[in-house]
Amino acid sequence: MKLLLVEDEPVLRHTLVDSLRQGGYVVEVAASFAQAYEKIKLYQYDCVLVDLTLPDGDGLDLVRTLKSDGSPAGVLVLTARDGLDDRVQGLDLGADDYLVKPFHLSELNARLRALLRRRQFQGRHYLVFRDLLVWPELAEVYVSGEPLTLTRKEYDLLLYFLANPGRLLTKEAVAEHLCGDQVDAADSFDFIYTHMKNLRKKLQEKGADGYIRTIYGVGYKLNTD
Repeated sequence: MKLLLVEDEPVLRHTLVDSLRQGGYVVEVAASFAQAYEKIKLYQYDCVLVDLTLPDGDGLDLVRTLKSDGSPAGVLVLTARDGLDDRVQGLDLGADDYLVKPFHLSELNARLRALLRRRQFQGRHYLVFRDLLVWPELAEVYVSGEPLTLTRKEYDLLLYFLANPGRLLTKEAVAEHLCGDQVDAADSFDFIYTHMKNLRKKLQEKGADGYIRTIYGVGYKLNTD
C-alpha cells in the first residue's frame, strides 16, 4: 500500500518512515504543508498520515483538500493536539482516525491496518477472489488452498488489483503504486512488464489463468467476468 506521511519533525519522521517501510508500505514524505499539498494534487495514495501542526499551514486544510478533490485515500491524523474540538473537527472533515502524540508504533500500525481494511477490503481480514485467498496482514497468498510464493513487488501488484476489481489501472498508475514518487525518474515502464509477466506465470502455474487482462496501449484490469 502507498502512503504519504506529512510530518515536519525530522526525528519522528525518520522513525515513522523506517517503521512503515519495514512493514512493507511504500512511503512518500512531505515535511511541510506546501510539499504535502503538491503531492496530494499530483499523486494518488491509499492513505495519508497528516500532522496538524505544520510550519506553513494547518493539516486540517490538507484534509479539506483531499475530501473536496474526492480522493479515495484514507486519512489518519497524527498530532500533539489533544483537544476534543480538534478531534471532532478533523473527523467531521472526513478523517478516518485520530492518533495523539506520543504514541506507540504498534498502535499506529494497528490503526493503519484497520483503516485500510475498512477502506479497501470492507473490514475483512482476508480477501477471496475466485480460487485466490489472500491474508493482507500476513502477506500470504493461496490458490485453491496451495501457498503461492511471490516477491514483494508481485504481492503488492496482486493486492493492488484485488483492491480495484474490474477497474482499469493504467501503466502509470501501476508504476506509481509500486514505486511511489520515484517513478518520475524511471526511463520506461519495462519493470512493470517484468513484474506482471512473473505474477501471471506464477498464477498460471497454480491453475489461476486469465485473472489479469491487458488493455493494450492503456493498462490492466482484474478480470471479474
